[in-house]
Amino acid sequence: MPRDSRTPLIQKIAKQAHITFKGWKPSANGDNKLFAEQQGELVSLVTTVRAADLKIAPRKSNSSTGAAELQSPPVTYMHICETEVFSMGVFLLRSGASIPLHDHPGMNGMLKVLYGKVSVRCLDKLENSLSVGSAPSQLEPPLALYQTSSLRRSVLRSVVELSETSGPCLLTPLRDNLHQIDTVEGPAAFLDILAPPYNPDDGRDCHYYKVLQTVSQVGPEGKSNEEQQGEEKEKQEETWLLEIPQPEDFWCGGEPYPGPAVSF
Repeated sequence: MPRDSRTPLIQKIAKQAHITFKGWKPSANGDNKLFAEQQGELVSLVTTVRAADLKIAPRKSNSSTGAAELQSPPVTYMHICETEVFSMGVFLLRSGASIPLHDHPGMNGMLKVLYGKVSVRCLDKLENSLSVGSAPSQLEPPLALYQTSSLRRSVLRSVVELSETSGPCLLTPLRDNLHQIDTVEGPAAFLDILAPPYNPDDGRDCHYYKVLQTVSQVGPEGKSNEEQQGEEKEKQEETWLLEIPQPEDFWCGGEPYPGPAVSF
């Protein structure tokens, strides 16, 4: 049997992630045939990973109630490795938990569900800043003048449900760069690869957003036109985002990673 067959899958994934993203530059993304080939190899490896490969047992639905549940984080993170090139870890979400809409400035990403099911809503900002005159006159809820600088035009790219049998969900600096992740019918976990990692000193800080609507988009019963006319129509329309602080009901705890160690 070849020696490589004894190499843990997560080590193979880490090695391929390093090969794929080492020397990557935003201007080369999409135009570099070698990058596309290397990314394809990484996708193939990530597609096969399962919770058992990382020695992670699927969690059951919440059994705690009351104060104990309120004090425990809705999301926890298992750190696997981080270099200047990429970071990799596992996010574990309690039943009913969400990771709010957030961005990944100048970053590539890959999300692979290990157990459970999640709904991923992907958006992209259409421009970086707005003048006061370019903002819509009527938003719901109304905005104060000082909030205009935090307003962004965006477009909804997709809404997909992913399970452990699904392939990875990809993001790039220019496509599907903002996303919100919600559990569906129970707890879930996913492997997360970001390249390069978040680093505020290099302009890669995480920003959170809230989706707004214009008054004309809200129907008499409070339902948007998108809800009334179907999700496919919603995907074709622009929307407005307001940059906000990290939501108070969201925080992320940490827990040890039990799987095979990764080394370089």
